[in-house]
Amino acid sequence: MSKTAQKEKILGGHGFIAALDQSGGSTPKALRLYGVNEDAYSNDAEMFDLVHAMRSRIVQSPAFGGDRILGAILFEMTMDREIGGKPSAAYLWEERGVVPFLKVDKGLADEADGVRVMKPIPGLKALLERANAAGIYGTKMRSVIDAASPSGIASVVNQQFEIAGKILDAGLVPIIEPEVTISIPDKAAAEDLLLAEITRHLDVLPADRDVMLKLTLPEADNLYKPLVDHPSVLRVVALSGGYSRDEANARLSRNTGMIASFSRALTEGLLAQQSEAEFDAALNEAIDSIHAASVAG
Repeated sequence: MSKTAQKEKILGGHGFIAALDQSGGSTPKALRLYGVNEDAYSNDAEMFDLVHAMRSRIVQSPAFGGDRILGAILFEMTMDREIGGKPSAAYLWEERGVVPFLKVDKGLADEADGVRVMKPIPGLKALLERANAAGIYGTKMRSVIDAASPSGIASVVNQQFEIAGKILDAGLVPIIEPEVTISIPDKAAAEDLLLAEITRHLDVLPADRDVMLKLTLPEADNLYKPLVDHPSVLRVVALSGGYSRDEANARLSRNTGMIASFSRALTEGLLAQQSEAEFDAALNEAIDSIHAASVAG
């Protein structure tokens, strides 16, 4: 797999990133929304089989392709499995023209100082080696900001860039994701602080160290345009964060240069009980609307 070709796709492509990386904690909800309740499985192994079947159905749909989707973020267990008879990352790139990314964080620590930093990531070096061997282009890791806390936001961004350095050392491109919770009363103030912290770190990155950013859609349109234009940033992608697909698309279309990296908003309306024709039509409609919002700016 050519990392040069994958970089060109991410940099120059007109589309968005599909987030297919629900992990253990978010999988039951993702399955419920897909029409699969907890009584359909009796243990984690069966649950992960069902969610892999859902992801495989999405990726193998004729609606899912590199014409509108630039990349897809995978859960570690998805990387280790096959889709369509090939390792998942190879299937994405070789059969769909979609650049594979891997979620590498192990979840969130308890809330402190208005934020939830990432838990330690034991075995990160070995995981990055496996990702490289599998043909993964980049990684994603998520923290959460629950208040406009200057010291808390600084700790989130410091941790993100520290781990991003290790990912860059391994030859992969990190997607840095400090999510701002959409329901907090001081969301706009938190976003101003986050912009300043991220900019401070980007400005001291060496010229050959490119990162991506995954950010909550901001209250002030084009707040993150300076990050879109920063020479060390390949792309700025947006998370839907609990907004409905329509609301997320509307907000995204007002932010020049940002593209989607939606998870729940992408799979909204998809059901296990749908026929293939119904499923493909619903997925195509979702992809079409998210793609339109991503290229609007």
